[in-house]
Amino acid sequence: MMKKIGLLFGCALFMLPLNMKGQEKVVPLKYGNMDQWVTRKIHESGVIGGKTKLLYEVAPTKVIDGNEPYVNLGGSPWANSNVMAKVMGIVKTNTSVYPEKRGNGYCARLETHIESVKVLGLVNITVLASGSLFLGDMKEPITGTKEGEMALNSGVSFTSRPKAVRYDYKVQMSGQPNRIRQTGFSRKSVVPGQDCAIMTCLLQKRTEDAEGNIIAKRVGTAVVRYSRTEDWKNGATYEIMYGDITKDAGYQEELMKLGVGGYYARNSKGESKQIKEVGWAEEGEAPTHLILQFTSSLGGAFIGSPGNKFWVDNVSLVY
Repeated sequence: MMKKIGLLFGCALFMLPLNMKGQEKVVPLKYGNMDQWVTRKIHESGVIGGKTKLLYEVAPTKVIDGNEPYVNLGGSPWANSNVMAKVMGIVKTNTSVYPEKRGNGYCARLETHIESVKVLGLVNITVLASGSLFLGDMKEPITGTKEGEMALNSGVSFTSRPKAVRYDYKVQMSGQPNRIRQTGFSRKSVVPGQDCAIMTCLLQKRTEDAEGNIIAKRVGTAVVRYSRTEDWKNGATYEIMYGDITKDAGYQEELMKLGVGGYYARNSKGESKQIKEVGWAEEGEAPTHLILQFTSSLGGAFIGSPGNKFWVDNVSLVY
């Protein structure tokens, strides 16, 4: 969702699961077991059908009935691509992240799908939306298609240096050889390259200049992309690489270069700014923020393959 990572021709699992040996400390992320969800009942405007839609958020179990902008509840660090928009007074929603029963609890299911809307029953607008689950928050309501990325506050305060990211996952790929781009305001077009699900973990050391710009050095990096259908894999563990990794055998420029993703965050004045990654941190430097994102498609806003699904559960960090 809402990330411009560039074209990718052929997808592969870039980082193999890491076998952690010896003493390790596993720290679950808050609400990372995906067992608690807020259910929001949003009433869309009458001119587009007036339906009541359900939006889901990872936070203490609760039902919210009404068109209220969502603010993270219960200290939850999680946000996602489920969003309420209000454009020219018309309320519309998108749901692409769902709770799904798993064992005695729940997991998160991220989907890439086509969202359609008819205005006054006549004009059919269709857009492609991918599912994204990330640490941070979202400012609602979205008031236009160009505002989507700027509504994101990517990352949370974080000062540790974990060895790895660990989670359970399952993947279902659409099987399409190429992706599509569908914005709702232009014809559907083909984007070369097979789609992938992706996990991105970036540790950053951020500062703010006099103009309020957010400047960051990259402290740690772990990126994994999945190109084939896989059943549940529990405890998949991926190493975080520290410092300048451009000479590392696991370095993939398309996914790991400085500035990848074009992430936005809010500065100390509450202004939305694109994070400017200006270099690699020195060995031993501590981060100030952690970006962690799971996405069902790759390529940016409105790009992907409908039918992709990415399940995530039990997210933790390993020390």
